[in-house]
Amino acid sequence: MSTTPAAPAVDLAAVKRRQRTVWASGDYAAIATLIVPISERLADAADLRAGSRVLDVATGSGNAAIAAARMGCEVTGVDYVPALLERGRERAAAERLAITFTEGDVEDLPVADASYDAVTSVVGAMFAPDQRRAAAEMARVVRPGGCVALASWTPEGFLGDMFRTMAAHVPPPAGVASPLMWGSEDHVASLFGDAVRWRHRRRHFTFRFASPERYVEMFATTYGPTLAAMESLDEEGRAGLAHDLAALARRHDRLGGGGAIAIPAEYLESVGLRR
Repeated sequence: MSTTPAAPAVDLAAVKRRQRTVWASGDYAAIATLIVPISERLADAADLRAGSRVLDVATGSGNAAIAAARMGCEVTGVDYVPALLERGRERAAAERLAITFTEGDVEDLPVADASYDAVTSVVGAMFAPDQRRAAAEMARVVRPGGCVALASWTPEGFLGDMFRTMAAHVPPPAGVASPLMWGSEDHVASLFGDAVRWRHRRRHFTFRFASPERYVEMFATTYGPTLAAMESLDEEGRAGLAHDLAALARRHDRLGGGGAIAIPAEYLESVGLRR
């Protein structure tokens, strides 16, 4: 009797190394600056208390860490891209906020069990290759009764369409779960199991650019995944991807005037209590 060969195991460590290189390329802080309101809303939705200990996971250049520090929290931001951590330090210093930024991986957080009152992550932890391990780590470091607060792009929203457009030109690694699954209420619940009791809300952030072409230019030069996709293609391929991304922006634009564009991008705001 013939059998179907088992699919080869995915080398998640290799995927992570590639991801670290991708996020270190370009200038993600430029994109993070655009989406600051998402972190402000999440910190408010989580009702973070002044004086509480907050860990911001996959902090990037520190959006959610800064939002929590502004509320009087004692904050640590963790990321595996040193250049982004340095940008976070610069921003915190400019606002005279006492935030600790330290190198670390959401799948192996360098902190003790139940050592934080809250853990946050804004469109960061969702990109971990091993999603269940990332969820387990975030749950591990929050004390019982503490808060886990996440913001994740949804598969149905603009970022979902953008990643599918890029995947049509440059397929993602085989066997790795889509980060956009974090934008599903059921998937978040399945990742954390009984450890967290959730409430979810679908929200929108509006990207604004002078034109669809300006949107493509910015993402293609500063946003690691788009930059990496462009760099993997030849000249004709880059032109094709740029064309498709501009067309995507026009389809999502709610202004429809042929000039400046406003693109609603859906994300899932998930706030839960650690059991």
